[in-house]
Amino acid sequence: MLFLPQEEGQGLVEYALILVLVAIVVIAILLLLGPVVGNVFSNIVFVMTHTRTSGGLWQ
Repeated sequence: MLFLPQEEGQGLVEYALILVLVAIVVIAILLLLGPVVGNVFSNIVFVMTHTRTSGGLWQ
C-alpha cells in the first residue's frame, strides 16, 4: 500500500490565515480612510442643504 500523508485540516488553516490577514488589512484601511470618507459625505450634505435654502442651484 502507498502511504498518503493526511492533510485534511491544513487547507482550512491556510484559508483561515488568509481570511484573517485580509480582515486586518481591511480594518486598517477603514481606520485610515474612514474620517476622510466621512468628511466628503458631510461636505456634500452641507453644500446641498445650504444651496437649497439660499435659493441657489436647487430652485
